[in-house]
Amino acid sequence: MADNETATFVLIHGGGSTSWDWHLVASVLREHGHEVIAVDLPFEDPANGVSEYADAVIEACGDLPNLVIVAHSWGGLVAPIVCSRIDTELLVFVTALVPLPGEAPNDWWSASGFSDLEASDPEADAFYNGVPADLVEECNARGRDQTGERDGEPSPLKSWPDVPTRFLLCRDDLFLPPAFVRGMVRDRLGITPDEIDGGHMVALANPRELAERLHAYWTDLPR
Repeated sequence: MADNETATFVLIHGGGSTSWDWHLVASVLREHGHEVIAVDLPFEDPANGVSEYADAVIEACGDLPNLVIVAHSWGGLVAPIVCSRIDTELLVFVTALVPLPGEAPNDWWSASGFSDLEASDPEADAFYNGVPADLVEECNARGRDQTGERDGEPSPLKSWPDVPTRFLLCRDDLFLPPAFVRGMVRDRLGITPDEIDGGHMVALANPRELAERLHAYWTDLPR
């Protein structure tokens, strides 16, 4: 690891969304002196798949040092590919999908056991619980169509990248319930997830604590 005590946090949003999701988290990370890159995945183009999404993230990184790749939700399918292609210091999943090498994005839902989950309360908002109404409105207005044209193709990830990895579970998540996530993380990463208050869109519901956790992950890395 470089001697520089600050990181470059590379923030990957979830499906159908945008880099704006991270704006409150990015502000706190910059308070700590970190560089922050929040990437818009190019998923409106049907010619692109997870490999091209990863390339877009890598291009945004340029030659910046001390890369910490942070992925939310569907972005978890992209992050390990990034880490397999460039040098990174840390990989963090934030209530995210964890892929297996070679697994097609469309196969994740059944292979992980997500498809077997019982539906949560139909009256509850599975994504935005805990998010202020004005932020929900703007996030929805900024949402983008994700074609998913190539989501049936096997992932280009051949093996798990050799990078320290953390998983942050959201205790109030109604989309990826904590009990399911604990098992998924154990089976696929072989680790116990850390936990934080907040629903699935935790970057909008609890941004400061999330940013402080990410900063702590960086400062806790062995130098």
